[in-house]
Amino acid sequence: MNKINFDNFLFGDFHIHSRYSRACSTNITIENLVKWAKVKGLNLLGTGDFTHPLWLKEIKEKLTDNGKGFYYYEDFPFIISGEISLIYTQGHGRRIHLVILVPNLEVADKINSYLDTKGKRDYDGRPIFKIPGDEFVKEMMNISKEIEIIPAHAWTPWFGIFGSMSGFDSLKECFKEQFENVHAIETGMSSDPEMNWRIEELKDKAIVSFSDAHSFWPFRLGREATIFNKTDSYLGITGQIINKSFFGTIETDPAYGKYHWSGHRLCNFSCSPEEAKKLNEICPVCGKPLVIGVDSRVNDLALHEKGYIPKDAKPFFRILPLHELISLAIGSTLESKATWKKYNNLIEIFGNEFNILLNVSKEELAAKKVDEKIIDLILKNREEKIKVKPGYDGEYGKAVLGEVQGKLF
Repeated sequence: MNKINFDNFLFGDFHIHSRYSRACSTNITIENLVKWAKVKGLNLLGTGDFTHPLWLKEIKEKLTDNGKGFYYYEDFPFIISGEISLIYTQGHGRRIHLVILVPNLEVADKINSYLDTKGKRDYDGRPIFKIPGDEFVKEMMNISKEIEIIPAHAWTPWFGIFGSMSGFDSLKECFKEQFENVHAIETGMSSDPEMNWRIEELKDKAIVSFSDAHSFWPFRLGREATIFNKTDSYLGITGQIINKSFFGTIETDPAYGKYHWSGHRLCNFSCSPEEAKKLNEICPVCGKPLVIGVDSRVNDLALHEKGYIPKDAKPFFRILPLHELISLAIGSTLESKATWKKYNNLIEIFGNEFNILLNVSKEELAAKKVDEKIIDLILKNREEKIKVKPGYDGEYGKAVLGEVQGKLF
């Protein structure tokens, strides 16, 4: 892996949430997001949750517009972003989550005024509306052609556009004549670009990655991100998405995601796509249908075989968060004092987490007397040689020692 010159790029994470979203940390503030984004190595965030009145008030009070759609807290830029849940009936039940990128606060206010005609916004940072996907995109385009709509965590079972329970098998089925106005999909933790390359419908769409973080901790924030070429404007960012001219993405191993394999959490059972087919997708423990994992779902919808790489494929870095490596090395938990002590020491020496995960050499790590086991795992992480026991039915995957995983390229 060649070193990345961080001066040339913006590491962006646009799918995050505020403390006003369900199941999110009550300590999420703009100040905490900025602090931990810098520790992670991110240098551009989405605000998340612009539809929530109280969070939007905080955004307006604390961030300063540069006139080009970047909103700064001191020296750190944000773009306006949020997530919408659409649940509706169109022949049968449909449900999708969408990440919305917004050019400025004036447009955000117009979107909120439209949403107020459809329901309430003040009960959750990710509000639910009974609006068909194609109608929603059309209404957004009527407000501003500069709004970007990105299907969120595109493969997760219940609310990913390709998910087994979403009601859709394709983007065109959802967005119809608005298909051309959707320029990208978000991989989600349970898939990566390699899996999405197999889908013919995505050949002209950008494949981006963001974390869907529900807290500001660096093992959540930025665990997936998109690497953009340097710019200081919203249109500079969205232009790279539309034209597929950004540099690449940061991905976790998709097995680390909560829905990579099929299974039942309560039955403590999971299985590969091949095994799921043999079982007719029925749980052998309880006899009920399995929650179909992303790996199986990709196989069901793919035109291309595994290993297919399109000619315009973007590079991506498939890495686990540093907290995972440290906890694995010392046999502790992600949030233990022992893990945090070693993490903070590494950050103090080397600046930020992405620098450690992607750039710092073995010799530089050894010169600072970093634990040999941690050095070994950092290097194996870069080479994708850490085995991950796949996640399923809402359970994260687990990194394990002692087995080797093949490299992507």
